[in-house]
Amino acid sequence: MMTNVAIYLFDEVDVLDFAGPFEVFSTASRLRVREEKPPVFRVFTVADRVRPVRARGGLMVTPDYGLADHPKVDLLIVPGGVVTDELARPDVIEWIARTAATSQLTAAVCTGAFLLASAGLLNDTRATTHWEDVDDLRRDFPSLRVETGMRWIDAGKTITSAGISAGIDMSLHLVRRLTDRALATRTAHQMDFAWEDRGA
Repeated sequence: MMTNVAIYLFDEVDVLDFAGPFEVFSTASRLRVREEKPPVFRVFTVADRVRPVRARGGLMVTPDYGLADHPKVDLLIVPGGVVTDELARPDVIEWIARTAATSQLTAAVCTGAFLLASAGLLNDTRATTHWEDVDDLRRDFPSLRVETGMRWIDAGKTITSAGISAGIDMSLHLVRRLTDRALATRTAHQMDFAWEDRGA
């Protein structure tokens, strides 16, 4: 069964926050095809509309879809970066909440946790974020049980990761959860990545 993985893009998104998960899921599917099996993930990007998005550091990225015209989402990934402007956009917060309501899973990398929290997805749940932003997340969303020291936290329908590269570890965990450990391990090996399987 194919899982549609949507990764949200916005201006000042951290490059590895979205590119790391993109690489994990696309590599996992590529490995399946190499084994003459059906691909398990279809990965695509979504932004407010189809237009050039300027990531942190100036990298320009063109998303596949806009908020109004993307395919069905099974797994939504919200990366981090400078999220101040996104937090002030009701259309984005409403889209995250609406998409999460019909998706199987919703995940955040780094400060993407602030967007999930604003959408009401982390109320009274365990969550984490970049070490530099933990205090702000606790202050802004006191109902969250913000924890540190783990690369990712799986709270069931929502999964959050620590900063930047931890999104790769979280995505490998999601490959394992949605398929099996063998594919996640082969994906990490193919990426030449030392998977830090330190989550909870």
